[in-house]
Amino acid sequence: MNRNQEIAANLKDVKAKIQAINSQAQLIVVTKTFPISDLEILYELGERNFGENRDQEASEKAAKLPKDVIWHFQGQIQTNKIKSISNWADVIHSIDDERQIQKFAQSNKSHSVFLQVNIDNQFDEKRGGVKANMLSQLAKSVQSISNLKLMGLMAVAPLGEDANFAFARLAKIQEQFVKDFPNAKFLSAGMSLDFEAALKHGATHVRIGSSILGNRA
Repeated sequence: MNRNQEIAANLKDVKAKIQAINSQAQLIVVTKTFPISDLEILYELGERNFGENRDQEASEKAAKLPKDVIWHFQGQIQTNKIKSISNWADVIHSIDDERQIQKFAQSNKSHSVFLQVNIDNQFDEKRGGVKANMLSQLAKSVQSISNLKLMGLMAVAPLGEDANFAFARLAKIQEQFVKDFPNAKFLSAGMSLDFEAALKHGATHVRIGSSILGNRA
């Protein structure tokens, strides 16, 4: 089996699993650390949503792929990288600080953004995301900026915990959030090891890398 066939088979399997739970969910293929040749294969297979978290690497890839690709930034944001990130990223999945919002506000292009909420049982700021009680303040700030569109929430399942329990907590947080911000109804949650659990608890966007492209070197 060559690389094209391998990626095509993996992609078909993942999309079938997504279809079985929520046919409307958006797949974002996490392409960080993988070569441009893999992204070109994915593009030929019809994929247009790619996820990256390294600014320089993503910037180089974005310059080589067609303009209809939608680039998603995920992972923790370094404030000093935002000006550069804003040049290539269309969707930002990990806003968790007012300073980030103000930096993206200075961009000349529009961005869709998710607020990252920390759903760990024991809050650890190193893991990224804010406590649920901080979401409203950040959401109002995003809504006050003309070039930012608030999409909803993003979360990463805690380490060492059943993802179903974690995503059940997230679903309750999102339920309350949507009452206050009804247009921000999307939920970015779930990766290769737990995306099915995330979908069962309402995820609308899943970020999947290794299940499609294999393990990173």
